[in-house]
Amino acid sequence: MTRRLEPEERIQELSGASVPFEFDIHAMVFSEDAPAMEAALHKRFSKDRLNLVNLRKEFFRTTLDDIEAFAVNYGAKIEFTKLAEARQFRESEALRVKAQQTGQVPEAVGTAFPEDLFAGVEDDA
Repeated sequence: MTRRLEPEERIQELSGASVPFEFDIHAMVFSEDAPAMEAALHKRFSKDRLNLVNLRKEFFRTTLDDIEAFAVNYGAKIEFTKLAEARQFRESEALRVKAQQTGQVPEAVGTAFPEDLFAGVEDDA
């Protein structure tokens, strides 16, 4: 939850060094009483909480379908993006696949998406 005019700023903050990949935005919900809705979400998904010791770590193992059903039931108008860009995750997985197919150990590139990333990688599709 954020009260900022530009919610993407909060996403950038949350995508810092404490998580392995940048966060993707799957939905934005505007609410007249966002704190109440957030509390209701936490209550509904409390059984799915990942960290049972530090409740400030607000991560839950659930599906977008479950969240969407909750939001609709709560009366929120919401539109989801169910296919995440997940650029860093997808780039990392592609590097792992390429290394595996060439018999090498995956190495961190630390740069933007390499142009030759898929060179020599067979398409399984």
